[in-house]
Amino acid sequence: MSDVTATLVEAPASARSDRWRRGLYRFRSSWVSVLGLAIVALLLLLAAIGPAIIPYPQHVAGMVDTASRFIPPSAAHWFGTNEVGQDVLSLTIAGTRISLISGLAVVILGSTVGILVGALAGFLGGWVDEVLMRLSDLMLTVPGLILAMAVAAALGPGLLNMVVAITLSWWPGYARLVRGEVIARKEEQFVIAARAVGAGTARLLLRHILPNIMSPIIVKMSLDMGFAILTVASLGFIGIGVKPPTPEWGSLLSVARGNMPDYWWTAIFPGLAIFLAVFGFNLLGDGLRDVLDPKARR
Repeated sequence: MSDVTATLVEAPASARSDRWRRGLYRFRSSWVSVLGLAIVALLLLLAAIGPAIIPYPQHVAGMVDTASRFIPPSAAHWFGTNEVGQDVLSLTIAGTRISLISGLAVVILGSTVGILVGALAGFLGGWVDEVLMRLSDLMLTVPGLILAMAVAAALGPGLLNMVVAITLSWWPGYARLVRGEVIARKEEQFVIAARAVGAGTARLLLRHILPNIMSPIIVKMSLDMGFAILTVASLGFIGIGVKPPTPEWGSLLSVARGNMPDYWWTAIFPGLAIFLAVFGFNLLGDGLRDVLDPKARR
């Protein structure tokens, strides 16, 4: 009898391990997914150790050197210098941490609010579902960037205000995703069994339903990181995000647009950083979808 029980316990663990092995094999077999992981890893590394490897930290702090203005890319300044003589490479590396932290904060806050709203709406149903989903629909009727611009302009410039402004337009997508997943899961046998033994709403959601719907949420978060960084850069570009001298890719691009096309390097390298961030997170998200999507495991 004990042998049969041990076999039944080991079977789900073995099947789960086998599914993960197949998913990781698919991820490694896709060179674009590996490329996305490499780009994201490089960006995270630059964000972590950037201040230690910046060649001209004094330029990041706001120092100007007008005698070195508009030097083209060279051995001394790999990305050239800008209109006030600051090293573009140093500013771009320093902007990596600001952009990634801002994008990550937007995704975490937006997903947290969206998961809470969607889980309550899908599980409780009735008037709670109607009120929360109509609020979500109302937020979705306004373009996200326009809403973020309006809120950021009202709150004023600054990193925290910018994150709050973008988050207000970010959570409805998660709310609708989680609501649909919760509605599909709440009538399954394991939830009914947990309810039968007296589990409350909070326990059902936190211990039984949400852990089983995290795969699509994780995929959406990875895909949203690139778009969150792009939105942060957009607000910085139009002047209502992070303000100079704090280096941020969007604000660097905004200042440099007046130097085009003669001094192209002042704009091209911050623009390439934004492109690589969005490109890398999108490729990584596609790879994670192949690993976590149950339909892709067959």
